Amino acid sequence: MPCMGVPSRLGRYVVRRRLGAGGFATVWLAHDEQLDAEVAIKVLADNWAHDDSVRRRFLEEGRFLRRVESEHVVQVHDVGELEDGRPFLVLTYADRGTLADRLRNEPLPLAEAVDVVVQVGRGLQALHRRGLLHRDVKPANVLFRSTDEGERAVLSDLGLGKSLDEASRITMPGGTPSYVAPEQAMGERLDQRADQYSLGAVAYAALTGRSPHQVDGLGAASRVKAPSPPSTLGFLLPEVVDLAIVRALEPNREKRWPDVQSFTRELVGAMNETTHGFVPSTFAVRETGAVAGVGENTALSDENRPTVVRASAPAETAAATGPPAAESTASGAVTAGPRRRRRGRWLLAAVLALIVGGGAGFFGQRYLADREVVPISKGDISVQIQRGWAKSVAESQWRPPGSSKSYPALRVSREDDWSLNSVGVFVGMTDARDAKLAVADAAQFGCFTTEEPTVSNDNGNVTTDQFSTGCGDSRSMLLQRVVDTGTTGSRLVQVLVPAGESRDRALEIARSVSVGG
Repeated sequence: MPCMGVPSRLGRYVVRRRLGAGGFATVWLAHDEQLDAEVAIKVLADNWAHDDSVRRRFLEEGRFLRRVESEHVVQVHDVGELEDGRPFLVLTYADRGTLADRLRNEPLPLAEAVDVVVQVGRGLQALHRRGLLHRDVKPANVLFRSTDEGERAVLSDLGLGKSLDEASRITMPGGTPSYVAPEQAMGERLDQRADQYSLGAVAYAALTGRSPHQVDGLGAASRVKAPSPPSTLGFLLPEVVDLAIVRALEPNREKRWPDVQSFTRELVGAMNETTHGFVPSTFAVRETGAVAGVGENTALSDENRPTVVRASAPAETAAATGPPAAESTASGAVTAGPRRRRRGRWLLAAVLALIVGGGAGFFGQRYLADREVVPISKGDISVQIQRGWAKSVAESQWRPPGSSKSYPALRVSREDDWSLNSVGVFVGMTDARDAKLAVADAAQFGCFTTEEPTVSNDNGNVTTDQFSTGCGDSRSMLLQRVVDTGTTGSRLVQVLVPAGESRDRALEIARSVSVGG
Protein backbone atom coordinates (compact mmCIF):
# COMPACT_ATOMS: atom_id res chain seq x y z
CA MET A 1 0.00 0.00 0.00
CA PRO A 2 1.30 3.53 -0.56
CA CYS A 3 2.73 5.41 2.36
CA MET A 4 0.23 7.79 3.93
CA GLY A 5 1.57 11.31 3.52
CA VAL A 6 2.09 13.68 6.43
CA PRO A 7 -0.72 16.27 6.51
CA SER A 8 0.41 19.88 6.82
CA ARG A 9 -2.39 20.81 9.23
CA LEU A 10 -5.03 19.18 11.38
CA GLY A 11 -7.62 21.83 12.00
CA ARG A 12 -5.76 24.88 13.28
CA TYR A 13 -2.72 22.82 14.32
CA VAL A 14 0.50 22.62 12.29
CA VAL A 15 1.66 19.02 11.96
CA ARG A 16 5.30 18.27 12.77
CA ARG A 17 5.58 14.50 12.40
CA ARG A 18 3.88 11.18 13.00
CA LEU A 19 4.28 9.77 16.51
CA GLY A 20 2.64 6.38 16.05
CA ALA A 21 -0.32 4.44 14.70
CA GLY A 22 -2.56 1.59 15.72
CA GLY A 23 -5.50 -0.25 14.30
CA PHE A 24 -7.97 2.53 15.15
CA ALA A 25 -6.04 5.80 15.17
CA THR A 26 -2.89 7.66 14.20
CA VAL A 27 -1.15 10.10 16.55
CA TRP A 28 0.66 13.18 15.24
CA LEU A 29 2.94 15.72 16.90
CA ALA A 30 1.62 19.18 16.12
CA HIS A 31 2.14 22.81 17.10
CA ASP A 32 -0.58 25.01 18.51
CA GLU A 33 0.28 28.40 17.03
CA GLN A 34 -2.18 30.28 19.21
CA LEU A 35 -0.73 28.96 22.49
CA ASP A 36 2.80 28.31 21.12
CA ALA A 37 2.79 24.75 22.49
CA GLU A 38 3.47 21.24 21.26
CA VAL A 39 0.48 18.88 21.37
CA ALA A 40 -0.32 15.31 20.37
CA ILE A 41 -3.31 14.86 18.05
CA LYS A 42 -5.06 11.50 17.91
CA VAL A 43 -7.05 11.04 14.67
CA LEU A 44 -9.54 8.24 14.04
CA ALA A 45 -8.32 5.96 11.23
CA ASP A 46 -10.13 6.56 7.93
CA ASN A 47 -11.18 2.90 7.62
CA TRP A 48 -13.23 3.29 10.84
CA ALA A 49 -14.65 6.73 10.06
CA HIS A 50 -18.09 5.38 9.13
CA ASP A 51 -18.38 2.85 11.96
CA ASP A 52 -20.72 4.56 14.42
CA SER A 53 -19.76 2.35 17.38
CA VAL A 54 -16.02 2.93 16.90
CA ARG A 55 -16.56 6.65 16.40
CA ARG A 56 -18.66 6.80 19.57
CA ARG A 57 -15.98 4.97 21.55
CA PHE A 58 -13.30 7.32 20.20
CA LEU A 59 -15.18 10.41 21.35
CA GLU A 60 -16.05 8.77 24.65
CA GLU A 61 -12.34 8.48 25.39
CA GLY A 62 -12.12 12.26 25.15
CA ARG A 63 -15.07 12.71 27.51
CA PHE A 64 -13.55 10.29 30.03
CA LEU A 65 -10.24 12.17 30.01
CA ARG A 66 -12.00 15.50 30.48
CA ARG A 67 -13.68 14.17 33.63
CA VAL A 68 -10.34 13.55 35.33
CA GLU A 69 -8.05 16.27 36.62
CA SER A 70 -4.77 14.66 37.54
CA GLU A 71 -1.18 15.46 36.65
CA HIS A 72 -0.73 11.72 36.08
CA VAL A 73 -3.43 11.32 33.42
CA VAL A 74 -3.09 12.69 29.89
CA GLN A 75 -5.32 15.74 29.44
CA VAL A 76 -7.61 16.58 26.51
CA HIS A 77 -7.22 20.19 25.38
CA ASP A 78 -9.50 20.26 22.35
CA VAL A 79 -11.74 18.14 20.12
CA GLY A 80 -12.18 18.71 16.41
CA GLU A 81 -13.25 17.21 13.12
CA LEU A 82 -11.40 16.98 9.83
CA GLU A 83 -12.94 17.90 6.48
CA ASP A 84 -13.65 14.23 5.79
CA GLY A 85 -15.65 14.00 9.04
CA ARG A 86 -13.09 12.09 11.12
CA PRO A 87 -12.89 13.27 14.74
CA PHE A 88 -9.62 14.05 16.50
CA LEU A 89 -8.52 14.65 20.09
CA VAL A 90 -5.84 17.19 21.04
CA LEU A 91 -3.87 15.73 23.93
CA THR A 92 -0.96 16.52 26.22
CA TYR A 93 2.30 15.76 24.40
CA ALA A 94 4.59 13.42 26.34
CA ASP A 95 8.06 14.16 24.97
CA ARG A 96 10.06 11.46 26.75
CA GLY A 97 8.57 8.30 25.32
CA THR A 98 6.88 5.39 27.02
CA LEU A 99 7.72 2.86 29.70
CA ALA A 100 7.67 0.20 26.98
CA ASP A 101 10.44 2.12 25.17
CA ARG A 102 12.63 2.07 28.27
CA LEU A 103 12.04 -1.60 29.03
CA ARG A 104 13.29 -2.61 25.59
CA ASN A 105 16.83 -2.12 26.85
CA GLU A 106 16.71 -3.23 30.47
CA PRO A 107 14.51 -3.22 33.58
CA LEU A 108 14.34 -0.14 35.76
CA PRO A 109 16.29 0.22 39.01
CA LEU A 110 14.17 -0.60 42.04
CA ALA A 111 13.65 2.98 43.23
CA GLU A 112 12.79 4.24 39.74
CA ALA A 113 10.37 1.36 39.11
CA VAL A 114 8.51 1.97 42.37
CA ASP A 115 8.41 5.69 41.63
CA VAL A 116 6.78 5.09 38.23
CA VAL A 117 4.25 2.62 39.65
CA VAL A 118 3.30 5.07 42.41
CA GLN A 119 2.74 7.86 39.88
CA VAL A 120 0.63 5.66 37.60
CA GLY A 121 -1.25 4.55 40.70
CA ARG A 122 -2.13 8.18 41.43
CA GLY A 123 -3.55 8.49 37.93
CA LEU A 124 -5.64 5.36 38.44
CA GLN A 125 -6.89 6.62 41.78
CA ALA A 126 -8.03 9.83 40.08
CA LEU A 127 -9.91 7.78 37.46
CA HIS A 128 -11.52 5.59 40.10
CA ARG A 129 -12.63 8.59 42.15
CA ARG A 130 -14.43 9.80 39.02
CA GLY A 131 -16.13 6.43 38.61
CA LEU A 132 -13.97 5.22 35.69
CA LEU A 133 -11.94 2.11 34.94
CA HIS A 134 -8.98 2.28 32.57
CA ARG A 135 -8.95 -1.42 31.53
CA ASP A 136 -5.74 -1.23 29.50
CA VAL A 137 -2.90 -0.33 31.87
CA LYS A 138 0.38 -1.50 30.30
CA PRO A 139 3.89 -0.11 29.70
CA ALA A 140 2.96 1.26 26.25
CA ASN A 141 0.27 3.40 27.91
CA VAL A 142 2.61 4.87 30.53
CA LEU A 143 4.12 8.04 29.07
CA PHE A 144 6.79 10.40 30.37
CA ARG A 145 6.76 14.15 29.91
CA SER A 146 9.21 16.88 30.84
CA THR A 147 8.48 19.21 33.72
CA ASP A 148 10.42 22.08 35.25
CA GLU A 149 11.57 19.68 37.97
CA GLY A 150 12.50 16.71 35.76
CA GLU A 151 9.84 14.43 34.35
CA ARG A 152 6.48 12.94 35.25
CA ALA A 153 4.78 9.63 34.43
CA VAL A 154 1.29 9.97 32.97
CA LEU A 155 -1.33 7.40 32.06
CA SER A 156 -2.76 7.53 28.55
CA ASP A 157 -5.24 5.84 26.20
CA LEU A 158 -8.70 5.34 27.64
CA GLY A 159 -9.89 3.69 24.45
CA LEU A 160 -11.07 0.70 26.50
CA GLY A 161 -12.18 2.80 29.46
CA LYS A 162 -15.57 2.23 31.03
CA SER A 163 -17.60 3.79 33.78
CA LEU A 164 -17.70 1.70 36.93
CA ASP A 165 -21.48 1.54 36.51
CA GLU A 166 -21.09 -0.10 33.10
CA ALA A 167 -18.25 -2.34 34.25
CA SER A 168 -20.29 -3.60 37.18
CA ARG A 169 -22.43 -5.45 34.62
CA ILE A 170 -21.24 -8.25 32.38
CA THR A 171 -18.84 -6.75 29.82
CA MET A 172 -17.23 -7.81 26.58
CA PRO A 173 -13.80 -9.39 27.08
CA GLY A 174 -11.04 -6.92 26.23
CA GLY A 175 -7.59 -5.69 27.13
CA THR A 176 -3.98 -6.64 26.47
CA PRO A 177 -3.51 -10.37 27.25
CA SER A 178 -0.18 -10.03 29.06
CA TYR A 179 -1.53 -7.36 31.44
CA VAL A 180 -5.28 -7.96 31.72
CA ALA A 181 -6.97 -9.30 34.86
CA PRO A 182 -8.47 -12.79 34.43
CA GLU A 183 -12.00 -11.60 35.20
CA GLN A 184 -11.71 -8.92 32.50
CA ALA A 185 -10.44 -11.47 29.98
CA MET A 186 -13.55 -13.55 30.71
CA GLY A 187 -15.97 -10.62 30.37
CA GLU A 188 -17.10 -10.73 33.99
CA ARG A 189 -18.31 -7.84 36.12
CA LEU A 190 -15.41 -5.56 37.00
CA ASP A 191 -14.34 -3.24 39.77
CA GLN A 192 -11.22 -1.23 40.61
CA ARG A 193 -9.25 -4.39 41.36
CA ALA A 194 -9.04 -5.15 37.63
CA ASP A 195 -6.92 -2.00 37.13
CA GLN A 196 -4.93 -2.89 40.25
CA TYR A 197 -4.04 -6.25 38.68
CA SER A 198 -2.80 -4.50 35.52
CA LEU A 199 -0.75 -2.08 37.61
CA GLY A 200 0.80 -5.06 39.39
CA ALA A 201 1.71 -6.51 35.99
CA VAL A 202 3.31 -3.17 35.03
CA ALA A 203 5.30 -3.22 38.28
CA TYR A 204 6.47 -6.76 37.49
CA ALA A 205 7.54 -5.70 33.98
CA ALA A 206 9.28 -2.56 35.24
CA LEU A 207 11.45 -4.65 37.59
CA THR A 208 12.12 -7.63 35.29
CA GLY A 209 11.74 -6.36 31.72
CA ARG A 210 8.91 -8.83 30.95
CA SER A 211 5.27 -9.29 31.82
CA PRO A 212 4.31 -11.82 34.52
CA HIS A 213 2.53 -14.08 32.04
CA GLN A 214 3.58 -14.83 28.45
CA VAL A 215 0.13 -15.30 26.92
CA ASP A 216 -1.09 -14.48 23.45
CA GLY A 217 -4.83 -14.31 23.78
CA LEU A 218 -7.63 -13.43 26.19
CA GLY A 219 -8.58 -17.08 26.53
CA ALA A 220 -5.15 -17.92 27.94
CA ALA A 221 -5.18 -14.73 30.07
CA SER A 222 -8.39 -15.88 31.76
CA ARG A 223 -6.69 -19.09 32.99
CA VAL A 224 -3.41 -17.78 34.43
CA LYS A 225 -2.15 -18.75 37.87
CA ALA A 226 -0.39 -16.53 40.38
CA PRO A 227 3.09 -15.77 39.00
CA SER A 228 6.37 -16.51 40.71
CA PRO A 229 7.81 -13.49 42.55
CA PRO A 230 9.91 -11.15 40.38
CA SER A 231 13.03 -12.04 42.36
CA THR A 232 12.86 -15.65 41.12
CA LEU A 233 13.99 -14.32 37.71
CA GLY A 234 17.35 -13.45 39.23
CA PHE A 235 16.70 -9.90 40.45
CA LEU A 236 17.68 -8.88 43.98
CA LEU A 237 14.51 -7.37 45.43
CA PRO A 238 13.16 -6.85 48.96
CA GLU A 239 10.77 -9.59 50.03
CA VAL A 240 8.09 -7.01 50.80
CA VAL A 241 8.17 -5.81 47.16
CA ASP A 242 7.94 -9.39 45.90
CA LEU A 243 4.95 -10.15 48.11
CA ALA A 244 3.17 -6.87 47.31
CA ILE A 245 3.35 -7.48 43.55
CA VAL A 246 2.35 -11.15 43.78
CA ARG A 247 -0.69 -10.17 45.86
CA ALA A 248 -1.71 -7.55 43.27
CA LEU A 249 -1.49 -10.31 40.62
CA GLU A 250 -3.71 -12.81 42.42
CA PRO A 251 -6.09 -14.40 39.86
CA ASN A 252 -8.75 -14.37 42.59
CA ARG A 253 -9.54 -10.68 43.03
CA GLU A 254 -10.79 -11.26 46.57
CA LYS A 255 -7.17 -11.98 47.56
CA ARG A 256 -5.73 -8.81 46.00
CA TRP A 257 -5.17 -5.51 47.72
CA PRO A 258 -8.47 -3.74 48.44
CA ASP A 259 -7.48 -0.81 46.20
CA VAL A 260 -4.61 0.75 44.26
CA GLN A 261 -3.64 3.02 47.14
CA SER A 262 -3.06 0.06 49.46
CA PHE A 263 -0.80 -1.56 46.86
CA THR A 264 1.35 1.52 46.14
CA ARG A 265 1.57 2.37 49.84
CA GLU A 266 2.98 -1.10 50.51
CA LEU A 267 5.63 -0.60 47.83
CA VAL A 268 6.65 2.76 49.27
CA GLY A 269 6.76 1.28 52.76
CA ALA A 270 9.12 -1.41 51.52
CA MET A 271 11.36 1.24 49.98
CA ASN A 272 11.45 3.21 53.24
CA GLU A 273 12.72 0.07 54.95
CA THR A 274 15.37 -0.74 52.34
CA THR A 275 16.62 2.70 51.27
CA HIS A 276 16.14 4.65 54.51
CA GLY A 277 13.77 7.37 53.46
CA PHE A 278 12.77 6.72 49.85
CA VAL A 279 10.62 9.49 48.39
CA PRO A 280 9.12 9.79 44.88
CA SER A 281 11.33 11.56 42.36
CA THR A 282 8.86 14.02 40.87
CA PHE A 283 7.25 17.15 42.19
CA ALA A 284 3.51 17.34 42.68
CA VAL A 285 1.82 20.25 40.90
CA ARG A 286 -0.15 22.73 42.97
CA GLU A 287 -3.87 22.55 42.45
CA THR A 288 -5.81 25.73 41.86
CA GLY A 289 -6.67 27.31 45.18
CA ALA A 290 -4.25 25.15 47.16
CA VAL A 291 -2.81 26.81 50.25
CA ALA A 292 0.96 27.24 50.12
CA GLY A 293 2.96 25.55 52.84
CA VAL A 294 0.66 22.54 53.18
CA GLY A 295 2.06 19.09 52.33
CA GLU A 296 5.36 18.35 50.65
CA ASN A 297 6.85 17.75 47.22
CA THR A 298 9.86 15.57 46.61
CA ALA A 299 12.67 15.06 44.15
CA LEU A 300 15.81 12.97 43.75
CA SER A 301 18.96 15.08 43.82
CA ASP A 302 21.82 14.76 41.36
CA GLU A 303 23.52 12.46 43.85
CA ASN A 304 20.48 10.18 43.78
CA ARG A 305 19.76 10.78 47.44
CA PRO A 306 16.37 11.85 48.79
CA THR A 307 15.73 15.54 49.35
CA VAL A 308 12.46 17.14 50.42
CA VAL A 309 11.07 20.38 49.01
CA ARG A 310 8.17 22.04 50.79
CA ALA A 311 5.15 23.08 48.71
CA SER A 312 1.48 22.39 48.24
CA ALA A 313 0.50 18.89 47.12
CA PRO A 314 -2.88 17.47 46.14
CA ALA A 315 -4.54 14.94 48.40
CA GLU A 316 -3.86 12.08 45.99
CA THR A 317 -0.11 12.58 46.45
CA ALA A 318 -0.21 12.11 50.18
CA ALA A 319 -2.58 9.17 49.87
CA ALA A 320 -0.41 7.34 47.37
CA THR A 321 2.90 7.76 49.13
CA GLY A 322 1.80 7.19 52.71
CA PRO A 323 2.71 9.38 55.67
CA PRO A 324 5.61 11.83 55.25
CA ALA A 325 8.94 11.16 56.88
CA ALA A 326 9.01 12.28 60.51
CA GLU A 327 10.73 15.60 61.20
CA SER A 328 13.15 15.88 64.12
CA THR A 329 13.25 19.06 66.18
CA ALA A 330 16.03 18.12 68.61
CA SER A 331 19.32 19.87 67.86
CA GLY A 332 21.21 16.57 67.77
CA ALA A 333 18.87 15.17 65.12
CA VAL A 334 19.31 18.28 62.99
CA THR A 335 23.08 17.83 62.68
CA ALA A 336 22.83 14.06 62.15
CA GLY A 337 21.26 14.49 58.72
CA PRO A 338 24.28 16.15 57.03
CA ARG A 339 26.63 13.60 58.60
CA ARG A 340 24.56 10.75 57.18
CA ARG A 341 24.53 12.46 53.80
CA ARG A 342 28.35 12.84 53.85
CA ARG A 343 28.72 9.14 54.65
CA GLY A 344 26.24 8.41 51.87
CA ARG A 345 28.35 10.41 49.39
CA TRP A 346 31.48 8.39 50.22
CA LEU A 347 29.54 5.14 49.86
CA LEU A 348 28.03 6.28 46.56
CA ALA A 349 31.49 7.26 45.27
CA ALA A 350 32.82 3.81 46.11
CA VAL A 351 29.93 2.08 44.37
CA LEU A 352 30.35 4.27 41.29
CA ALA A 353 34.05 3.44 41.12
CA LEU A 354 33.20 -0.26 41.06
CA ILE A 355 30.56 0.26 38.41
CA VAL A 356 32.82 2.34 36.16
CA GLY A 357 35.64 -0.16 36.54
CA GLY A 358 33.59 -3.14 35.42
CA GLY A 359 30.83 -1.44 33.46
CA ALA A 360 32.39 -1.54 30.00
CA GLY A 361 33.00 -5.26 30.17
CA PHE A 362 29.55 -6.00 31.57
CA PHE A 363 27.65 -4.01 28.98
CA GLY A 364 29.86 -5.34 26.20
CA GLN A 365 29.06 -8.90 27.25
CA ARG A 366 25.38 -8.02 27.52
CA TYR A 367 25.36 -6.54 24.02
CA LEU A 368 26.98 -9.66 22.56
CA ALA A 369 24.57 -11.91 24.48
CA ASP A 370 21.57 -10.00 23.12
CA ARG A 371 22.90 -10.40 19.56
CA GLU A 372 23.39 -14.17 19.97
CA VAL A 373 21.03 -16.17 17.74
CA VAL A 374 19.06 -18.75 19.71
CA PRO A 375 16.39 -21.31 18.70
CA ILE A 376 12.88 -20.64 19.99
CA SER A 377 10.36 -23.50 19.87
CA LYS A 378 6.74 -23.84 20.95
CA GLY A 379 4.67 -26.80 19.91
CA ASP A 380 5.49 -27.77 16.33
CA ILE A 381 6.82 -24.32 15.35
CA SER A 382 10.39 -23.13 15.80
CA VAL A 383 12.42 -20.12 14.67
CA GLN A 384 15.95 -18.77 15.23
CA ILE A 385 16.12 -15.17 16.45
CA GLN A 386 18.41 -12.83 18.38
CA ARG A 387 18.18 -13.37 22.12
CA GLY A 388 17.56 -9.66 22.72
CA TRP A 389 14.48 -9.78 20.48
CA ALA A 390 12.88 -12.64 22.40
CA LYS A 391 11.66 -11.17 25.67
CA SER A 392 8.15 -12.44 24.99
CA VAL A 393 7.44 -15.91 23.59
CA ALA A 394 3.87 -17.14 23.34
CA GLU A 395 2.12 -20.06 21.66
CA SER A 396 -1.54 -19.64 20.88
CA GLN A 397 -4.37 -20.06 18.44
CA TRP A 398 -5.09 -17.21 16.04
CA ARG A 399 -7.82 -16.34 13.58
CA PRO A 400 -6.82 -14.49 10.39
CA PRO A 401 -8.97 -11.47 9.49
CA GLY A 402 -11.97 -12.46 7.43
CA SER A 403 -11.65 -16.13 8.38
CA SER A 404 -13.84 -18.32 10.59
CA LYS A 405 -11.01 -20.77 11.34
CA SER A 406 -8.40 -20.76 14.09
CA TYR A 407 -4.83 -21.99 13.58
CA PRO A 408 -1.71 -22.65 15.70
CA ALA A 409 0.62 -19.68 16.04
CA LEU A 410 3.87 -18.60 17.67
CA ARG A 411 4.83 -15.03 18.52
CA VAL A 412 8.36 -13.98 19.52
CA SER A 413 8.81 -10.30 20.31
CA ARG A 414 10.97 -7.73 22.02
CA GLU A 415 7.71 -6.37 23.46
CA ASP A 416 5.02 -7.98 25.54
CA ASP A 417 2.54 -7.50 22.71
CA TRP A 418 3.09 -8.17 19.03
CA SER A 419 2.44 -5.16 16.83
CA LEU A 420 4.04 -3.49 13.85
CA ASN A 421 5.75 -1.14 16.28
CA SER A 422 7.65 -3.96 17.95
CA VAL A 423 10.56 -6.11 16.80
CA GLY A 424 10.11 -9.83 16.38
CA VAL A 425 8.53 -12.68 14.49
CA PHE A 426 4.99 -13.98 14.08
CA VAL A 427 4.39 -17.43 12.59
CA GLY A 428 0.84 -18.56 11.95
CA MET A 429 -0.26 -21.79 10.31
CA THR A 430 -3.10 -21.18 7.84
CA ASP A 431 -4.41 -22.25 4.51
CA ALA A 432 -3.19 -20.28 1.49
CA ARG A 433 -6.21 -18.00 1.22
CA ASP A 434 -6.22 -16.99 4.89
CA ALA A 435 -2.48 -16.31 4.89
CA LYS A 436 -2.88 -13.86 2.01
CA LEU A 437 -5.80 -12.17 3.75
CA ALA A 438 -3.63 -11.70 6.83
CA VAL A 439 -0.86 -10.10 4.79
CA ALA A 440 -3.30 -7.61 3.31
CA ASP A 441 -4.68 -6.77 6.76
CA ALA A 442 -1.26 -6.33 8.39
CA ALA A 443 -0.36 -3.44 6.10
CA GLN A 444 -3.16 -1.33 7.61
CA PHE A 445 -1.52 -1.05 11.03
CA GLY A 446 1.24 1.39 10.22
CA CYS A 447 2.80 3.72 7.71
CA PHE A 448 4.71 1.48 5.30
CA THR A 449 5.84 1.68 1.70
CA THR A 450 5.14 -1.79 0.30
CA GLU A 451 7.02 -3.32 -2.61
CA GLU A 452 5.77 -5.73 -5.23
CA PRO A 453 5.87 -9.33 -3.95
CA THR A 454 8.39 -11.82 -5.27
CA VAL A 455 7.45 -15.47 -5.81
CA SER A 456 9.79 -18.46 -5.81
CA ASN A 457 9.44 -22.24 -5.93
CA ASP A 458 11.63 -24.41 -3.73
CA ASN A 459 11.04 -28.17 -3.99
CA GLY A 460 7.35 -27.66 -4.58
CA ASN A 461 6.87 -25.04 -1.85
CA VAL A 462 5.63 -21.77 -3.35
CA THR A 463 7.03 -18.84 -1.34
CA THR A 464 5.78 -15.27 -1.67
CA ASP A 465 7.89 -12.53 -0.03
CA GLN A 466 6.76 -8.95 0.35
CA PHE A 467 8.94 -6.23 1.91
CA SER A 468 7.60 -3.02 3.43
CA THR A 469 9.68 -0.13 4.76
CA GLY A 470 8.45 2.20 7.46
CA CYS A 471 7.51 5.76 6.52
CA GLY A 472 8.31 9.01 8.28
CA ASP A 473 10.35 8.57 11.44
CA SER A 474 10.01 4.81 11.41
CA ARG A 475 12.45 3.05 9.09
CA SER A 476 11.72 -0.44 10.40
CA MET A 477 11.49 -3.16 7.77
CA LEU A 478 8.62 -5.65 7.61
CA LEU A 479 8.97 -8.91 5.70
CA GLN A 480 5.74 -10.86 5.17
CA ARG A 481 6.24 -14.35 3.78
CA VAL A 482 3.55 -16.84 2.73
CA VAL A 483 4.78 -20.41 2.21
CA ASP A 484 2.30 -22.71 0.47
CA THR A 485 3.54 -26.28 0.94
CA GLY A 486 0.78 -27.79 -1.15
CA THR A 487 0.37 -30.66 1.33
CA THR A 488 0.45 -29.49 4.93
CA GLY A 489 -1.31 -26.18 4.34
CA SER A 490 0.39 -22.78 4.41
CA ARG A 491 2.11 -20.60 6.90
CA LEU A 492 2.37 -16.85 7.30
CA VAL A 493 5.65 -15.48 8.64
CA GLN A 494 5.95 -11.81 9.61
CA VAL A 495 9.42 -10.54 10.51
CA LEU A 496 9.83 -6.95 11.72
CA VAL A 497 13.42 -5.73 12.09
CA PRO A 498 14.54 -2.31 13.33
CA ALA A 499 16.21 0.42 11.33
CA GLY A 500 19.77 -0.50 10.46
CA GLU A 501 19.12 -4.21 9.95
CA SER A 502 19.38 -5.59 6.41
CA ARG A 503 16.96 -7.48 4.19
CA ASP A 504 19.24 -10.46 4.50
CA ARG A 505 18.70 -10.45 8.26
CA ALA A 506 14.91 -10.53 7.84
CA LEU A 507 15.17 -13.27 5.22
CA GLU A 508 17.54 -15.27 7.41
CA ILE A 509 15.00 -15.27 10.23
CA ALA A 510 12.12 -16.16 7.89
CA ARG A 511 14.10 -19.06 6.41
CA SER A 512 14.87 -20.43 9.87
CA VAL A 513 11.19 -21.13 10.55
CA SER A 514 10.35 -24.82 10.64
CA VAL A 515 7.15 -26.69 11.41
CA GLY A 516 6.81 -30.24 12.65
CA GLY A 517 9.41 -32.78 13.75
